[in-house]
Amino acid sequence: MLQLCGMIRFLLPLLLAACAAGTPHFRDVPATRVAVNDSVFDVRVRGDLAEAVRINAQYAPRLGPVRDRAALAMAQVSGCPILDVLGDAAVTVGVLGCDQEAGERLLITAVSTTNYECIDYGIYENVSDDYGYQVFECTPY
Repeated sequence: MLQLCGMIRFLLPLLLAACAAGTPHFRDVPATRVAVNDSVFDVRVRGDLAEAVRINAQYAPRLGPVRDRAALAMAQVSGCPILDVLGDAAVTVGVLGCDQEAGERLLITAVSTTNYECIDYGIYENVSDDYGYQVFECTPY
């Protein structure tokens, strides 16, 4: 029994770290941590796609509100409008409205995009030494 408890203590941090590692397409891309309205995401961008992995615990999140927050986080990190978001309340993938690798904006725009006004509250310092993330408070207008 003691050996089992020791193995669980060893494996648990590894399993939790793997949750925020990103999906295979984004695995080698460094993450940018962003908080939008009480949701914290690790955002990775590759080509014309962005991935937002929600890393904070939230009680029974529905995809609807998390989807909008993830889209805002991906737009903040990529600098591109988000055309569509797919996924679930934990991992979402967004289609970018520009090609970062080519440095060009596409002429495609989202069909129905709610406009948001976001205020950057700066770096949240309480995560750990020399590590924080941007905090945004966004409201539709």
